[in-house]
Amino acid sequence: MVPPQFQSRRESIQEAHTYLLATPNQVAAEWRNGVFERFRNPVVTQSHVPLDWRYDFNPETNPHFLERLGVNATFNSGAILRQGKVLLIVRIEGADRKSFFGVAESDTGIDGFRFWDEPVVMPETADPDTNIYDMRVTAHEDGSIYGLFCTERKDPDHPHDLSAATAQCGICRTKDFKTWERLPDLVTPSAQQRNVVLHPEYVQGKYALYTRPQDKFLEAGSGQGIGWGLCDSMEKAVIDDESTFVDRRIYHTIKELKNGQGPSPIKTDEGWLHLAHGVRATATGMRYVLYLFMTSLEEPWRVTYAPGGYFLAPWEHEAVGDLWSVAFSNGWVALLDGRVLIYYATNDTQTFVAQSSLDRLVDYCKNTPEDPLRSAGSVAQRLELISKNKSYR
Repeated sequence: MVPPQFQSRRESIQEAHTYLLATPNQVAAEWRNGVFERFRNPVVTQSHVPLDWRYDFNPETNPHFLERLGVNATFNSGAILRQGKVLLIVRIEGADRKSFFGVAESDTGIDGFRFWDEPVVMPETADPDTNIYDMRVTAHEDGSIYGLFCTERKDPDHPHDLSAATAQCGICRTKDFKTWERLPDLVTPSAQQRNVVLHPEYVQGKYALYTRPQDKFLEAGSGQGIGWGLCDSMEKAVIDDESTFVDRRIYHTIKELKNGQGPSPIKTDEGWLHLAHGVRATATGMRYVLYLFMTSLEEPWRVTYAPGGYFLAPWEHEAVGDLWSVAFSNGWVALLDGRVLIYYATNDTQTFVAQSSLDRLVDYCKNTPEDPLRSAGSVAQRLELISKNKSYR
């Protein structure tokens, strides 16, 4: 006999889950900067994760219908457009702090995301990962779909420091997003790596990668920003020269402490469009924001437009989460109608979407003034805009 409390809780929880998945998303009308539209609801939260990933449905072993495997967060999602649908490769963090990947699919890319039946089974290397997260998905011109992600392991050089870790770039590829082939981790001259992204086209006949060299697990140290390197193969990816930097860190800017490439850049007639994150230190911790820049079509490592300041930061209710004042993105998609959907996580907790267009994003990059790097320069920019507007009042 099924316990009555089991049946009532199961029905109530299933009803709430069904309602959540069917809830339409709406543009937040009070956000009016014109560069992009924000949507009121997150597209993926911990509550979107399938119930059978979290609950034991057997009334004999779970008579109170309790959650057995909790989920803490769903964030930092890679994104790709496949057969007219948007797929998110979501970083799912369990209550045990371990992260894994799940594929969520939507017809609109704005709402209705539903996870596939089972989470991603990522093969391990000979040196097993303790944690994997933040996958960038790239459809490369070689015909393969690659996933580059952070692989975290305990630092063997500090066995007694239980917070000491190492970060490197894990590499996988897939054809159907169900079976994943694990390739050897990326090898670079840097001590540690995060936020490595594969360029979607060959450059000089080689695979090109945006890197983020760093000295320690959290600190960039001597790492100067978003790096650039070439390798002959993704099956045994080795970057010998990491001395070129696409976008450097700069004092007293949004990218003073760290910066890193977001998703793979989007190709436009005006150049490669890039989304990145910048980090600065504040009294309450590290503040993560998103910013845009563009690079040359022929030389993707050479910046052509660099609008000053941030493009997107957490806003109003987005500020709630495990961390404070963090916006992070490793996924966006360019739709056939010219729209661009930008998936961003807030405070390491949930995933939101912003909507813009290639025309608007390119206009923003080309016509937004660069950071003048001094207060006097910022005032001069404002005065110039005010003076220009006098004839239009």
